[in-house]
Parts: sequence; structure tokens; C-alpha cells
Amino acid sequence: MAIDKNMRILVVDDFATMRRIIGGILRELKFSDIVEADDGVSAWDVLQRGGVDFIVSDWNMPRMTGIELLKKVRASPEFCDLPFLMVTAESQQENILEAVQAKVSNYVVKPFTAATMQQKIEKIFGK
Repeated sequence: MAIDKNMRILVVDDFATMRRIIGGILRELKFSDIVEADDGVSAWDVLQRGGVDFIVSDWNMPRMTGIELLKKVRASPEFCDLPFLMVTAESQQENILEAVQAKVSNYVVKPFTAATMQQKIEKIFGK
């Protein structure tokens, strides 16, 4: 199955610089429709407006963390199957396990390269 380069990707991170880096990597990988949110609460608002095909989220954020967002997405009948990539500095085994138990699609530990991001996305979309 080919990856749809036109899918809408929601990038969630409380640091604008990190959103810019992830967005740049996604554009380097030829994705063009990228929207941003600065925490889980604003990401949920973006999801409610519709049209998001894939979420790339940080773990540690104010108001609503990435793991809280993941659990909310998975609990929602409307969004439960949405691919979700966790991008985080959290590399402790228990955190990875918590994300896996919450049904994260895949997990990237910062820092990472464009090649790593591509591999994780390809794994999520079954390429």
C-alpha cells in the first residue's frame, strides 16, 4: 500500500522549534498537508474540526500530554483507528510500555533523523 503523501498530518508539540523541525522532516519526505497544535487540548480541537489522517505528537506538554491525547483518541469511536506516532525524549521502558498499551502506532525517541521518521511512518502504513 502506497503512503498518501497528501494526507493531513497533525504535528503536536509545545515547542514551536520542534514543530518546525518535524514539519521540515515531513516536507523533506514529500508530505505537504501539515497542521500544528501546541498541546493535546488544542490538538483535540483540531481533530474535532475533521480531516486529520495521522497524528505525530510529543509526550511532555502542558494542559494535556501526548499520552493523554493518545488515550483520548483511542477511546473515541470517531478517531480510535487514527495512526498515531509518539515523538519524545521519554525512552524509559515503562513509558514505552505505557504507550504500547495505549495502542500507539509507533514511537520515535528524540533526537532522530529523517530516515528514522520515514522508517516509522512506513511501518505504520504497512509499506
